[in-house]
Amino acid sequence: MKQLPSQVHQFHRHPQAPWLELRVSLSSPHCFRLHAHDEYSIGIIDGGQALFSHADGPERVRQGSVVLIEPGRWHACNPDEITHWSYRMLFVKADWLHAQLQLPALRFPARALHDAASSDIAHQLCQPLAAADDIAAHTSLLLSFLRANAEVDDQSIPAQAIASNQAIRHAVEQLHAQPQADTTVASLAQACGMSASRFIRHFKAATGVTPGAYRLNLRLNGARRLLAQGAALADAAHSMGFADQAHLQRSFKAHHALTPGRYALGANCPPSP
Repeated sequence: MKQLPSQVHQFHRHPQAPWLELRVSLSSPHCFRLHAHDEYSIGIIDGGQALFSHADGPERVRQGSVVLIEPGRWHACNPDEITHWSYRMLFVKADWLHAQLQLPALRFPARALHDAASSDIAHQLCQPLAAADDIAAHTSLLLSFLRANAEVDDQSIPAQAIASNQAIRHAVEQLHAQPQADTTVASLAQACGMSASRFIRHFKAATGVTPGAYRLNLRLNGARRLLAQGAALADAAHSMGFADQAHLQRSFKAHHALTPGRYALGANCPPSP
């Protein structure tokens, strides 16, 4: 097993496996706001325990527990009060995974797994890739694990969460199309034929969060993608509609418990000769 880094939070990326990103957090006291990822997420708790909050309700997870999250699913996972916890989270790009499995989308019937077999596989999956030779074996194990623990989902997210509300669906599609735009709640509400207060209530009922929180999450995910690809901090901030680098710094750290600069550095493994 490769030795894990000493920093509280580290990200590992391999240039020959751009569909994967691994987060390793050691003895962390940090709590996270409700958020959603663009990727499929497979996590394992290495120490301590936490409350895993998701659309199906809060669920206690502890050492050895495995968490499974689809793209667009709002969630939060936070340690018990005045405690530290350690965990690893593997992020898998959705488009790559759908192409590998030849499926439109996946959903996880169980949000958390607590059996030893699942824990052992997640432990293997949530390891930094040290060499290009590891990629094929990792891919095979990943696809096998997902075939066993996921099912086909024919309705995409976030459309699934807002299918019953055409007006809110239109607003969500607009935010996804231009997350960097300075679109106001008032203009979105007007397009939906609602007052601002009524629009916010309907939006939160459909998505679980306010329009402002939804757009900020989109911007942060976009900035994260750009930074992982090597974009400068100023360029990422400008491209995703942040007022300046300081605004991105504050928001990114509040959501990810580390600065965007530290995230961009990651721990990229060089390709094997």
